[in-house]
Amino acid sequence: MSLTLEEFTANAESGESVDPALSPELQSLWLAKAGDWHGSHDIAQDIGSKMGSAIHGYLHRVEGDIWNANYWYSRAGRPNRENQDGLDEEWAALVEENL
Repeated sequence: MSLTLEEFTANAESGESVDPALSPELQSLWLAKAGDWHGSHDIAQDIGSKMGSAIHGYLHRVEGDIWNANYWYSRAGRPNRENQDGLDEEWAALVEENL
């Protein structure tokens, strides 16, 4: 499946169910955009890669748990994002990395 960021965002915001053909990373990000933090987190915590850790960090940043977010960013080899771009920008960058 080949989607643009705009298509992915529109589909996730539309209330459509997550496409099971998507990678776990994109499924997690879809659910995050759709407002299902717990569903997104359930998937992200089972992704054992650095990307999974980056998504996990993003989710804890959304939650406001900055200490936990920074732990996961560290595991992902990424800088602390607390004082960087906004949550929407970070989400879009993660999606683009995974499309």
